[in-house]
Amino acid sequence: MPTPKSASSSIPRKSASIAKLKRPTVKRPPRAGVKRVDVAPEFMERERVGRYKKLRSSAKAFIDTKLPNGEREILTVIGRGVIEDAELAPPIKDNKDFNVAYVRAKHGCGATLHIHETNEVFVPLQGHWGVYWQNKNGARHEVVLEPYDTISVPIGVSRGFRYLGKGEGLMMAIVGGTDPGRVHWPKETVDEAKKHGFVLRNGDLVEIKSK
Repeated sequence: MPTPKSASSSIPRKSASIAKLKRPTVKRPPRAGVKRVDVAPEFMERERVGRYKKLRSSAKAFIDTKLPNGEREILTVIGRGVIEDAELAPPIKDNKDFNVAYVRAKHGCGATLHIHETNEVFVPLQGHWGVYWQNKNGARHEVVLEPYDTISVPIGVSRGFRYLGKGEGLMMAIVGGTDPGRVHWPKETVDEAKKHGFVLRNGDLVEIKSK
């Protein structure tokens, strides 16, 4: 009688070259050599550390913060990002390639629809948050995030977010780019903010006095 083949011998094996995942080929400009540097603890504490308890915050960091359900507090950590409050400064000013901030908001509040020129990442730290977006055809979608979930919103997507939990929520927001550009707001948002006494001038939020 012929010897029966084992189950493993009947399964074709892929070659090692096929089985391995190949890294995508990315053309990068040549980089200068990185030199090792030494820094003092005092320098790190002064220039490279952001203590949460000492972070400056703003309740008027964006033009939509005075609109219904747009109320939120922004705490900058690394770089100014796309903040529209000229007086809000971060403790860590070196923002090469990315900017970091925290968002605090109460139930139902957050950011209205807007567009960024670079990728934007959200990581909830306290409570559940909803990140929503609206397509050109008017279709609206939302992803609900639990603490430490992460979402990366692509460039050009009209997005917003809101806190869904109880009490006060906290979320980390990361905006890509050393120069992330400015926030692109819908005309109706800009017009509504003007009714509440706020306009944008050179990218900064300015309160206008009623006549």
